[in-house]
Amino acid sequence: MKTAEQAPDQTFPGVASRHGLELHGIEPSGRVFWNLSPARIYEHALRRSEGQLAHMGAFSAVTAPHTGRSPNDKYTVRESSIEATVDWGAVNVPMDEEHFDGLRARIVDYLEREDLFVRDARAGEDSKGGINVRVVTPSAWHSLFAYNMFLRPDPSDLEDMKPDFTVLHAPEVEADPALHGTRSSTFVAVHFGRREVLIGGTRYAGEIKKSIFSVLNYLLPDRGILPMHCSANVGKAGDVALFFGLSGTGKTTLSADPERGLIGDDEHGWSDDGVFNFEGGCYAKVINLSPAAEPEIFATTKMFGTILENVVLDGDLREIQFEDGSITENTRASYPIHYIPNAVLPGRGGHPRNVVLLTCDAFGVLPPVARLSPEQAMYHFLSGYTAKVAGTERGVTEPKAAFSACFGAPFLPRHPGVYAEMLGERLRRHDVRVWLVNTGWSGGGYGVGRRIKLSFTRRMVNAALQGELDEVAFREHPIFGVSVPEAVEGVPSEILDPKRTWSDPAAYDEAASKLAGMFRENFERYANGVSEAVRAAGPR
Repeated sequence: MKTAEQAPDQTFPGVASRHGLELHGIEPSGRVFWNLSPARIYEHALRRSEGQLAHMGAFSAVTAPHTGRSPNDKYTVRESSIEATVDWGAVNVPMDEEHFDGLRARIVDYLEREDLFVRDARAGEDSKGGINVRVVTPSAWHSLFAYNMFLRPDPSDLEDMKPDFTVLHAPEVEADPALHGTRSSTFVAVHFGRREVLIGGTRYAGEIKKSIFSVLNYLLPDRGILPMHCSANVGKAGDVALFFGLSGTGKTTLSADPERGLIGDDEHGWSDDGVFNFEGGCYAKVINLSPAAEPEIFATTKMFGTILENVVLDGDLREIQFEDGSITENTRASYPIHYIPNAVLPGRGGHPRNVVLLTCDAFGVLPPVARLSPEQAMYHFLSGYTAKVAGTERGVTEPKAAFSACFGAPFLPRHPGVYAEMLGERLRRHDVRVWLVNTGWSGGGYGVGRRIKLSFTRRMVNAALQGELDEVAFREHPIFGVSVPEAVEGVPSEILDPKRTWSDPAAYDEAASKLAGMFRENFERYANGVSEAVRAAGPR
């Protein structure tokens, strides 16, 4: 193993790769820190005033003004190797080689003048589906983020690891829209031919992991592997469950069940051998986090090595103010997955027995739990529905439907139908049960009804996963056509029928019909690419 003492003068403590920065055409004039331990990164990050030490040992950083992803600033270089297979459009915005070269030259010039932190890691806990990833950044704490979020190779393997994809990360470098053809000064640009990602103009760390997720979403279908934006856990009997859902629907919360092993909380692949995690960590939302509702996640926020992103700390004590969303509602904690006591290591499991599609319905009309046929599963998978509540965006005065294909449209380089067909084939082949779970409102829409209690949702999900619902009667919802259980032990019967929770049944019918119409309108974009059975599986 080559250590810093054996490496060139510009390399400092850590395990250096024999595939140096010359591989990327970078000739650094500053110091280069290779694969540092979290403790060493803390020392650098604090010395460089990149953030603060929070009470109990987490590292706290603020990324404002960018406190979330910038999906409108994401680009894919349009070149011959991918021209015919990328779904070009609003999600996959093309960039030409000249503009990419201009941005790359600007980033390399900047990196060569800075101290650099290099992280070699892996994405994909699978020999056929994984890739080696390198992140080059001038920011110590972003290197720690890469350490937390990607798979951590054994130190003995680092010297010979050659990156399959490289992220050149320069958050302080901004694009010039007139010069580089970008929409703003922020950019996340992927070049599949050169196997590179350029990130600039934003300090939000999530861009690093999601850029590689997008890469895997393109590469893996050609390897016969379905990439998925979902969490996964496994019961004591080896029964694997997948949880699909957009932000705020409960994907991370519901998968972190103390009675089940956590395979991963966000990104997975489904191969012929089963399910595997893409990541080595979790990136959980922590706004209003409480030890009672989410004890495992809460505990990680008090651990050394955890990164707290955009949380508010209280004065000299630097205690975390979980309820304070003054920086953003999208507060986050990044931590290695083994910080969760019941994490499954390595992150692999068999073929799923159950798939749960999560939605937060702010209209208050979807049932809290329903069983789906394979065709209905493909319909709702392609729809990727949730709802934004009033006040989340300027001008939103009532619930607003949000549809994101495959519960992850911003990360899909290929047409959504590719992923939906792969999912449908696997559901049938492995006889998987699929459930639609509404974690949103009951008794009326947002502002009138109430959010369904987490304890009820957990009970319904557990009943589905444990096979309890196999023994109960179901009825068909008159508008959405899904199968709703007549009873779930531990859940009031009226909760299961959303119409019964409304004081005005006619108002419920009106709201449900309105949402059904939104589903149909949204699905028109996919209608020509799916079977008649799938087209007919939506709301009436």
